[in-house]
Amino acid sequence: MTMKKIKRIVRDIPQHWVGDGFPVRSLFSYGGDNEYDPFLLLDYAGPHEFSPSDRKRGVDVHPHKGFETVTILYRGELAHRDSSGGSGHLGPGDVQWMTAGNGIVHEEYHSEAFTRNGGTLEMVQLWVNLRSTDKSTPPKYQDLRDDQFPRVEIGDGAGTARVIAGRFGETDGPASTFSPINVWDLQLKAGKHATLNVPAGHTTILTAQSGSLSVNETPMKAVELALFEREGDSITIESETDSRVLVLTGQPLGEPVVGQGPFVMNSREEIHDAIRDYQAGKMGQLG
Repeated sequence: MTMKKIKRIVRDIPQHWVGDGFPVRSLFSYGGDNEYDPFLLLDYAGPHEFSPSDRKRGVDVHPHKGFETVTILYRGELAHRDSSGGSGHLGPGDVQWMTAGNGIVHEEYHSEAFTRNGGTLEMVQLWVNLRSTDKSTPPKYQDLRDDQFPRVEIGDGAGTARVIAGRFGETDGPASTFSPINVWDLQLKAGKHATLNVPAGHTTILTAQSGSLSVNETPMKAVELALFEREGDSITIESETDSRVLVLTGQPLGEPVVGQGPFVMNSREEIHDAIRDYQAGKMGQLG
C-alpha cells in the first residue's frame, strides 16, 4: 500500500445560515480548479439547538439541475417534498439522495414535530456532480433509512464503518450512484489506529465531525477537512478520543464545471437554458 499525501487541511470555517433552518459551514464548494471533482459542495450544519416554535423553519421551494444532493442526518428531523413526487421525513441516521438530473424543484424544512418540540439539529449536505451525459437524466429520489446501511468492523476493534454508498472492503452500500464514489460514515474508538484502503486515482476527502484525531500524523478536530492527493491507496487515522468522521472518495469526471447557484452544467449556455427552463415551469411545481 502507498499512503495518500495530504494536499490541504481546511480549518476555521465560518458559519452562515441557509434559509432560517440550517446554520452551515461550507467546507468546500465548486469553482476554481475543480480539485474536489466529482464532488461540488459539502455543508456541515450544526450541532445547533432550536427552541420550540409554531413557525416552520427551513428552505422554501427552489430548483436544482445537473447534479445530486445527498443529505445525511445525525440529529433532528427533516421533511422533504420535490416535483418528482419524492417526499419523506428523515430521522437520525437517515439519508436522502436526490438526483436533480434535468431539473427538479423541492423544499426542505424541519419536520412539524421537531419544529413544535425543538431540539438539536446536526447534518451534512453533499452535492455530487453528474457526467454531461447524465445531466439530462430524469429526477429521482432515494429515501434511505439508517437500518439499511451495513456496519463493518474497522481493523482490530478500531470502530465501525456505516457504508452509505460504494464499497468498504467486501461490503456494498445501498445508495445507487452514477459514477464510482464511496461514502463512509465512521465511528472510531479512543486510542485506536485504523488504516483505510481507498481507491488510487480517486479524489479523497475526510471530514472530522466530532472528537480529536490525527490523519497521516496530522492533527485534526471538529469541524475540519483533509483533502488528499489522488496518488496512493491508503490513509491512516489515530483517534485520540471517540470520534466520528465522514470519508468521501470519487472518480474524477474531468469535465468543465460551470455553475450558477442551484444549477451546475458544462457551459454558460447550458446555465442560461436551465434558468429559462425553470422560469418556464419545465422543472415541475409543488402543489
